[in-house]
Amino acid sequence: MADTLLKCTTRHVRLFTARVDNQDLVPSADELTLDLDPDNEFLWSDTVVSKVQQRFQQLVDAGAGGELSDYSLRRIGTDLEGYIRQLLQAGELSYNPDGRVQNFSMGLPRTPDLL
Repeated sequence: MADTLLKCTTRHVRLFTARVDNQDLVPSADELTLDLDPDNEFLWSDTVVSKVQQRFQQLVDAGAGGELSDYSLRRIGTDLEGYIRQLLQAGELSYNPDGRVQNFSMGLPRTPDLL
């Protein structure tokens, strides 16, 4: 029997119960794949990407041994969305002025006049 692909999609995070093989998602019952900011709304430094990946790993480790379900994926996705918002508010992450989406989904950009 083939594994079922579960997914969670938030504004800036997509999670899949799959592994990437030759740019294709292959369903997997024991692997999660993170697609971060698929619309390129933010400018990402390697440090900030690493922080989000570390948070993702902490959440996965915390749920180890539990059921992998739509609900557990949504919890991870929601937590990561909140973490991304914290990074933006702390000034560690910024909006991409050249991004195709300019809706400031996490709040207005922090500028000297708004502080």
